[in-house]
Amino acid sequence: MEVNNSDTRLAIIAIIVEEIEQTERLNKILHNYSKYIIGRMGIPYQKKNVNVISVVVDAPNDIIGAISGKLGMIENITVKTVYSKL
Repeated sequence: MEVNNSDTRLAIIAIIVEEIEQTERLNKILHNYSKYIIGRMGIPYQKKNVNVISVVVDAPNDIIGAISGKLGMIENITVKTVYSKL
């Protein structure tokens, strides 16, 4: 199904991974939605023993919600989403 750009929104999904063992589950979810991902940046923060990941997506609202929701259900992972006003 082709998605019209006017039907999509730009968003940043901010993820904090507090348990490195959860990254495999996280990566599987992101892989399933890879066609919507514009870019991804991960930063290991050793002082707090966490990983901080930002994922930029261009997708319909329901897809962004699905990604955030699925990631948020993973134990020891915190997820927040920021939407563009466009």
